[in-house]
Amino acid sequence: MNIWVYIDHFKGQALPASWEALGAGLALGKVTALVFGAEVEQLAKQACEFGAEEVLQAEDKALGDFRAEDFASTLSALASQHNPDLIFLPTTTRGRELAAMSAIDLDTGVLVDVIAIEMEGDRVVATRPIYAGKLLEKTLCAANPQIVTLRGRAFPKPVLQSGRTGTITKVETLSRAATTIEGYSETESGINLSDATVIVSGGRGVSNNPNLIPPNDLGDEEAEIWRAQQGFNLVGELAATLGGAVGASRAAVDANYVPYAHQVGQTGKVVSPDLYIAAGISGAIQHLAGMRNSKLIVAINKDPDAPIFNAARYGVVGDLFQILPALTETFKKKLGK
Repeated sequence: MNIWVYIDHFKGQALPASWEALGAGLALGKVTALVFGAEVEQLAKQACEFGAEEVLQAEDKALGDFRAEDFASTLSALASQHNPDLIFLPTTTRGRELAAMSAIDLDTGVLVDVIAIEMEGDRVVATRPIYAGKLLEKTLCAANPQIVTLRGRAFPKPVLQSGRTGTITKVETLSRAATTIEGYSETESGINLSDATVIVSGGRGVSNNPNLIPPNDLGDEEAEIWRAQQGFNLVGELAATLGGAVGASRAAVDANYVPYAHQVGQTGKVVSPDLYIAAGISGAIQHLAGMRNSKLIVAINKDPDAPIFNAARYGVVGDLFQILPALTETFKKKLGK
C-alpha cells in the first residue's frame, strides 16, 4: 500500500499531531511524508528521523505562508502522478482545508476527525465521533486516494531516531492562489490547547466571587469582566503548576473574559488531554463535544445538578474560589514547586 502523510507545520516547526499522523501511517506500512514550504530542509530530514522512508519536498517561496490553493494544487498534482492509496493529514485548521480542497481536485472523499483506524483489505475503516461525540461511527472511503484527517492525541507519536535517513525527493510546486498575504500578527496564548496533556478550563462561574469588590470606577459589565479575570488567574495558576494550558467555555469567551484562542467546544478547539479540569462550567453539549474524549475529567461546580458531572470521572461540589487555590497549593507541594 502506498501511504502518504502530510506534515503540517508553521515556519518549519511541525505540529505534534503531524508526527502522530506519521505514526498512524507507519503502523500500516512504509510511509512517504509530504513536506511543503519555504526553508523546510530540516523538517524533511526530521520526517526521516521519525520513520518516513521517503519525503516529497516542495520547496518554494510561494509556500512560505499557507495559502490553501497553492498547497492543494501541489498535493493534487503529486497524487495524480504517483497514485497513493492513502493520504493521512492531521485534523488541524490547515489540514482540514487542504484535505477538502484536494479531495475535490482528486474526485474522492474525506474521512474527518478520525480517532481509530483498522484495515479491511485495502480499505481503511475509520472510527470517528458523531452527534457532538455522543456516538462513534465506523465508515470508509470507497474511492482512491483515501484521504483521512486524524484527531490530535488519538494516535501515538513515533520514536525519533536521530541520524536516521531516507530518500528526500524535490518536487515541483504549483502556485495557483489569486490572493496574497500582506502580513499577520502572532499572539501568545501559552501551550497550544490541541497539544496539551493537561487543560484547566473556566466558565461563566469564574466571575461569581462575592468576596471580590471591583474598583469603584467600573461599570457593571466592566466589573463582571474584572471579577472574571481574577477568577481566570486562579485557573491559570493551577494550569501553570500542572504544566498545562488554560481553556474556556464559549460562554466565558462570548462574555469577553478570555480570547477565543482558549475556547474549548464544538465551535472552538476539540481536545483530548490526559487531564481536563472544568471549573465553573455547567456542561453545555457544545462544550462537552470539545472535551468529552479527555482521558480523565474533573469537574468543579457549586451546582450538584450541573450536566458537567455526568461526563466527569471525579466531581467536586463547592466553591471554585476555595477549591482551585487549595488544589494549586497541594500540587505545588507534591511536585516540589
